[in-house]
Amino acid sequence: LERTYFFFQTRDDLGKLSDTLLSKLRANDIAGAKAAMKASPSTEALVALAGLDSVEDGHAAAGTRMAKETQLARLAMERNLAFLGTVGNNAPFVGLLGTVIGVIRSFHELNESLGTVSAGLMAEIGEALVATAIGLIVALPAVAAFNFFQRVIKTRVSRGEALGKEVLAYLESPRRAAPAAKPAAKD
Repeated sequence: LERTYFFFQTRDDLGKLSDTLLSKLRANDIAGAKAAMKASPSTEALVALAGLDSVEDGHAAAGTRMAKETQLARLAMERNLAFLGTVGNNAPFVGLLGTVIGVIRSFHELNESLGTVSAGLMAEIGEALVATAIGLIVALPAVAAFNFFQRVIKTRVSRGEALGKEVLAYLESPRRAAPAAKPAAKD
């Protein structure tokens, strides 16, 4: 639930965000582009903002800083997912352990009843099957949620990189406003 809330709170309309970024960059409005990225709650905007904060340092520095921000964003998005993956992967084994214990108890009950099928034997077998079902009931939603969140993370990282490429394209553009020349020092 926590990751669902996180992803819900950090979503944004990427098309609109990309259009805003592109229009600001085409107008050489770096301050406006930064403001638009800061106003977005999305992790994708953080990547572009890292590049915009490095415009004066050049293409290579902007690319490096955006790559760093992409990795930090990925880590933030992956927080708590290891637990979900562990639960999903191990719940069937816990259910299997319950099944094995139930079968062992069933054999013990069968031995005590001298080989006749009794209500106690059936109860032990039923308990063993319930343990298997509980393990699967826990595992299936956990694995589905884990896979869904991994897909969301992959999509958001790709979208962040796409926004970052807009910044890099701006830095390579001949239309980009050249930095103001420093006045020559007088002797």
